[in-house]
Amino acid sequence: MANTKSAKKAVRQIDRRTAVNRQRRSKMRTFLRKVEEAIAAGDQGVAKTALAAAEPILMRAAQKGIVHKNTASRKVSRLSARVKALGATA
Repeated sequence: MANTKSAKKAVRQIDRRTAVNRQRRSKMRTFLRKVEEAIAAGDQGVAKTALAAAEPILMRAAQKGIVHKNTASRKVSRLSARVKALGATA
């Protein structure tokens, strides 16, 4: 347990930051799930709009340190390819 005044303050700061990060991560996952569901349904129009909404959320999460920058880029790239592939099969 934290003993010093500065250690107690650090614990409070960590708690606040953890709560914010948890919200951001949850929001990011929700937007990604919407894209995945649209792809699973085979609806390219909905998938494109969901991806357009998810991309800035994902990149912002990378900027804030929730996920690594390359991880966010990789996810966007793979989702874009899958959405584009929906149009080829339709």
